[in-house]
Amino acid sequence: MAKEKYDCLKLENQLCFPLYACAKEIVRRYKPFLDEIDLTYTQYIVMMALWEHENMNVKELGETLYLDSGTLTPVLKKLESKDFIKRERAKKDERNLVITVTARGMKLKEKAVKVPAQMGSCVKLEADEAIVLHKLLHRVLSGFEEKQE
Repeated sequence: MAKEKYDCLKLENQLCFPLYACAKEIVRRYKPFLDEIDLTYTQYIVMMALWEHENMNVKELGETLYLDSGTLTPVLKKLESKDFIKRERAKKDERNLVITVTARGMKLKEKAVKVPAQMGSCVKLEADEAIVLHKLLHRVLSGFEEKQE
């Protein structure tokens, strides 16, 4: 009976551990592909959000990527130094910092378009399994959002 009390502490019984290990491994597998386009993983997801929306304020970007401003600020500064984005104060409300993709950042999109297929070859899931996993992970994320509000 006493031994069963601690079963909840076994790694094999944790959902968080395989999620953590998979996330770490996926980011590691991205590295060689992203090195080719001079981006880190965090820079890559920032650029993907911006390619989709063209411009966003820092708050929207942080909410989309589940990143706080303390994490985003150095990433945005680095992307700006590479001339992939431009950071400007909003004209209507100078408290808002608006991030816009530059022409050079849009050219990078052409190079980045091959990355998802390259990564797909690293993940051994059937297409239908990947769809199910994607839906489940987003359901988990949305559950966290509901708890914070």
